[in-house]
Amino acid sequence: MFFTSINQAQNPKHTSDSKLLPPFPQIPEKQPVNSVQMGDWRSFPEVKLDIPIAEGPFEPTWKSIEENYPGEPAWLRDAKFGIWVHFGPQSAGESGDWYARRLYSQGTKANKNHLKRYGHPSEVGYKEVLRDWNPTKLDPETLVKIYKDAGARFLMIQGVHHDQFDSWNSHYNPWNSVNMGPKRDLIGEWAKASRAVGMRFGVTFHHEYSWWWWQTAFGSDKEGDKKGIPYDGNLTLADGKGKWWEGYDPRLLYGIDLREYKGVEEKAHSDWSPAPAGIFINHLEYAKWYSTQWALRMMDVVENYDPDFIYTDGTVQGPFTGNGTGTGIKTNAMPLVMADFYNRALQRRGEVNTFSIVKFRHKTNGTVNTEEFGVPEKINTNQPWIAEAPVGDWFYEPDFTYDSGMMIRYVIEAIARDGNAALCISILPDGSLDEGSQKMLKEVGVWMRRNGEAVYGSHAWNIPGEGEQINGKLKMLPGGKLEEKHANFKFSTQDFRFTVGKNGHLYAFCMTVPEPGTNLKIKSLGKDTKYLNKAIKTVELLGYEGKIEWKQEADGLSITCPNKMPFETSIVFKIE
Repeated sequence: MFFTSINQAQNPKHTSDSKLLPPFPQIPEKQPVNSVQMGDWRSFPEVKLDIPIAEGPFEPTWKSIEENYPGEPAWLRDAKFGIWVHFGPQSAGESGDWYARRLYSQGTKANKNHLKRYGHPSEVGYKEVLRDWNPTKLDPETLVKIYKDAGARFLMIQGVHHDQFDSWNSHYNPWNSVNMGPKRDLIGEWAKASRAVGMRFGVTFHHEYSWWWWQTAFGSDKEGDKKGIPYDGNLTLADGKGKWWEGYDPRLLYGIDLREYKGVEEKAHSDWSPAPAGIFINHLEYAKWYSTQWALRMMDVVENYDPDFIYTDGTVQGPFTGNGTGTGIKTNAMPLVMADFYNRALQRRGEVNTFSIVKFRHKTNGTVNTEEFGVPEKINTNQPWIAEAPVGDWFYEPDFTYDSGMMIRYVIEAIARDGNAALCISILPDGSLDEGSQKMLKEVGVWMRRNGEAVYGSHAWNIPGEGEQINGKLKMLPGGKLEEKHANFKFSTQDFRFTVGKNGHLYAFCMTVPEPGTNLKIKSLGKDTKYLNKAIKTVELLGYEGKIEWKQEADGLSITCPNKMPFETSIVFKIE
């Protein structure tokens, strides 16, 4: 079998690994598109995967994880700000997020760009993007130093996106960065660079989506000269004979055609939608194999790179739930991977100071949540969480907005509500950061060094902030990917956010830089307000060496700004 032989040939010390993954199953004959009703996911019994895990107290159940997990690692509370390294071969399309999927949707920006750069996807598809992508300027050692200088304390590093391409020396998927493209162990390089500067890092996994996400690759043009000619997702292993990709099974990249299930074809061409909820009832053997390979690839990274956290994408309670982004089958894949991860941490580190991001999962001891694009309106101490957003888009697309101010304000909005923040700055296809991005990160670093004591190790105060109200709610930075509207979003001198620092002091962030000599009033800190039970003793302006004039009055804390205000974006007051 090809899958075994290629991995044995290139990874001889891992020849036994293939025994954990059964052979690729027989696939039943295709049924007409949109002709099969999905199975009922609610009544479908959960499939238990037969994968051994590392020894330890954690068993592959949510109950065991909740009972044994010690709680949020102290380092996450301290870190507060990270960089999201959302980088892979899809950057080559210069078309933003989801390029690989959308290049097979006729008329889309990704499709048009692919036609110009590569050719028609019936002849030259995403597999050729993988072959040709070679980020020769990617230098994790240099980038990690840039990120650290910007004030980041952790990295979220993409291991595999929905495109199924593993960015490490993958023992369960031959479509990886060591076998083709850059022919480099990218996760290995990032891990080494992160550890060299004492930076925490996690690896992200998005491949649960792939089997419904890739359904565009099985279609064909609906009009034009190539109408009806199948795209390259329909190719077989035998079709590769004599080609550059001989021996590489396309099914291990694109998956299989599942468009017979009602709604799959329609959703495949939507801007953003998973397949309809349900079970792929005609493909249960394949679905179990797919879920098994999904888990083994994550366990492979945990075993060989020892990340500080792992991340799974999704919109429901976890991967392989049978609904939402977890549609297709129900399995215990997620708690199995997590139990293995935590047991290994105990063996290696003597403690579980790692965590698992299960995106949008309800409160579960052992998981960390995320807020994609936006930040919650109110303080959220229900569970640890990370606000995540890209500057521009998740993958590179030209002409995005460079503005350090919107990055800083996004971080402030998150930490004022007891969260963390991770921001993606698009890396160019060649692996470099352009001058605009580097300048932006340098400016963030200047601000972080001046005001870090209000950020690192902080927690939320009694309220997130005060200021202008819009429809009865506190005005705040808009949601969505960070772009021009965020750079141009105006705060005034009445807009403040609060944190309590690791040292116990209260910090007030003015969300803009006032003119010299401006009188500010922080209403929430008045003598007659309900939030303070002690009189204020001192007020300092971070980054300013002189004393400032202030007075705590009944209706607020009155502060007069100095005659010189050489600051950018936001000023921060330290209050004792």
